[in-house]
Amino acid sequence: MMTLLTILFDGVAYGMLLFVLACGLAVTLGLMNFVNLAHGAFAMAGGYVCAVLVNRSGLPFFAALPIAFLVSAAVGALLERTLYRHLYTRSHLDQVLFTIGLVFMSVTACDYFMGSSQTFIHLPAYLQGQIDIFGLGVGRYRLMIIVICGLLTIALQLILSKTRFGSRLRAAVDDPRAASGLGINVPQVFALTFAFGCGLAGMGGALGAEILGLDPYFPLKFMIYFLIVVTVGGSSSITGPFLASLLLGIGDVAGKYYVPKMGPFVIYTMMIVILIWRPNGLFGRTAAR
Repeated sequence: MMTLLTILFDGVAYGMLLFVLACGLAVTLGLMNFVNLAHGAFAMAGGYVCAVLVNRSGLPFFAALPIAFLVSAAVGALLERTLYRHLYTRSHLDQVLFTIGLVFMSVTACDYFMGSSQTFIHLPAYLQGQIDIFGLGVGRYRLMIIVICGLLTIALQLILSKTRFGSRLRAAVDDPRAASGLGINVPQVFALTFAFGCGLAGMGGALGAEILGLDPYFPLKFMIYFLIVVTVGGSSSITGPFLASLLLGIGDVAGKYYVPKMGPFVIYTMMIVILIWRPNGLFGRTAAR
């Protein structure tokens, strides 16, 4: 029983982290209908920003997290205004070729400036080790990830469903022409959404550096995981990718524990079964744009 609870806890932590990393892609791919395969590059940028601030500058870990978010969001906003916006009306093949090119450019740049070895963030002592909860040894760092990612998920859901900006985004996605006619600045809404998604990816990269590891090939190694989360969850809402992240996180951890030689095979099997049952994902529908 304790083993099952440990697997469940680690799987939830991993799934929460996957959701924060992938939810920006869920917005750009699902709502904006833009294939951004370079999403992992923004996560890598946030991870390296946090690592430099903590390891070299001595900044506290929790002070470095919002800076990683802001830097990744700023880079995303700059690239969206200068490069991405010209590809919104192009074919998906053009978008794939362009963004995969950005991935290889980011890999090369990080390898040149940061080195090819794996980087870990020096965590404070209070986030290391385990605490005992009802006889179950719970990792402090993973518990922190669950709490922070859970709060981010709730905040993101409230922003999209309860705020004026969320209403404008839904209107811009459903019918850009009608939204423009109502006075909504659609390009500005998409730019802010894109930047916010990149910022979340950067924060996810900073949070996940200790678990996932951080090296120049991070965007390539985890690109398939981000795509699986969006594909399985469906790209029309945040709820689908969130549930898909939890399901895939638990399945991935359980598979690596019980069948370590076939661990990665489990997550792909789950994806195939779910997509046979629900071809558009758990909460999928056709994007409007």
